Amino acid sequence: MTSRTDLIEDLMGRFPHVPREAVIKEDLLRGGLAFDDSALTDNESGDVKPKSYFIFSFDHRTLPELGEAALRRPPEEIVLTGGPYELRRTVVSVRTNPDSPYRVRPDDEGRLMLFLDGRAIAEVGLPPMPDYYRHTLANGKSVMEVAPTIQWGYLIYLTAFRVCQYFGAKEECQYCDINHNWRQHKAAGRPYTGVKPVDEVLEALAIIDKYDTARTSQAYTLTGGSITSKVDGLAEADFYGRYAQAIEERFPGRWIGKVVAQALPRADVQRFHDYGIRIYHPNYEVWDKRLFELYCPGKERYVGREEWHRRILDSAEVFGPRNVIPNFVAGVEMAAPHGFASVDEAIDSTAEGLQYFMSRGITPRFTTWCPEPTTPLGRANPQGAPLEYHIRLLEVYRSIMEANGLSSPPGYGPAGAGRAVFSVSSFMDSLPAEPAAAHS
Repeated sequence: MTSRTDLIEDLMGRFPHVPREAVIKEDLLRGGLAFDDSALTDNESGDVKPKSYFIFSFDHRTLPELGEAALRRPPEEIVLTGGPYELRRTVVSVRTNPDSPYRVRPDDEGRLMLFLDGRAIAEVGLPPMPDYYRHTLANGKSVMEVAPTIQWGYLIYLTAFRVCQYFGAKEECQYCDINHNWRQHKAAGRPYTGVKPVDEVLEALAIIDKYDTARTSQAYTLTGGSITSKVDGLAEADFYGRYAQAIEERFPGRWIGKVVAQALPRADVQRFHDYGIRIYHPNYEVWDKRLFELYCPGKERYVGREEWHRRILDSAEVFGPRNVIPNFVAGVEMAAPHGFASVDEAIDSTAEGLQYFMSRGITPRFTTWCPEPTTPLGRANPQGAPLEYHIRLLEVYRSIMEANGLSSPPGYGPAGAGRAVFSVSSFMDSLPAEPAAAHS
């Protein structure tokens, strides 16, 4: 049986055009990493920025199964440098897995390192506690609860609605644990606001704006669960749009406004734009028709795959193709029992979807699938997708993007190994670095 070290070094050798940083990052994202207790945070009272659980758990175990890591949160992200692979600065979202062969712990000299198969492979940097996390709202709520930041502080993540109205086995996306994540935080007695009041969001943003003197935060994402009826008496476009309208009135142009929502009819999309949103993420989740129907039953039932794609194309006429950036969940294509049996088939299918959108000027992006244990696909596939799939996807993504004359999408910070801050996949690490003005 080959070791994980053998696997990553084999892939580094076979795919030399994919940055070696991305090989390790994708492996950490798909399989998680473990933390020595000494490497955990002191939550909001310490010097390290703790994991905020901003929408999904992104863990391989439930909170009760995480032990000390459920009491003292792991860091939001880590940054890897150096080691035997001479890694350039690589920001990785933390996905906790006590059984991972990757472990963060101090070495004999007290330096925090990432170990694989018992060997130190990178130095680990931890995100400093931002000044704005040290302040609370007037009602005592923390900024981390209302407006957490990720991507090393670049993105404010505003999960305005912490549950999804696609509910139950017949409607929930089969890889998504948004509803369970809400339940587990409530069960643990953690603060976890279901619907975030607009005035609280504005108050938290004012604290960030005041104390983020380096202007590290450059974008915000408005998102949450899908709304099939109404929340606070509002349908989806107006529910999420009211936050954008309030933010842009209070802080005009301070941040790039993004919204992740369903693929909505053109009139609703136009309202997003009118409210001040500049980037729209109508996520298509998985390209294959059969898998979309099986894995996204609520979206298939309420909208349907073909209509979903039509609406994505329509939205490009409102926002401009470059500003429509639908996400897909990379790896679920290979999830048993229904997914593709071979990496070749999965890559061919995903490439077909990339070409469909990129040939029309729309640049999708992807999140590396974390097989969370409370989801049907996570339970059936605890190891996730093969690492080779993820590495080949990075290669084909870049080649299709370049063949269509596209460049890295806006609102994701800088591209290029050693520069990227997007933390939940390596697509930005794997793209060529561009002039600073191209990614603002």
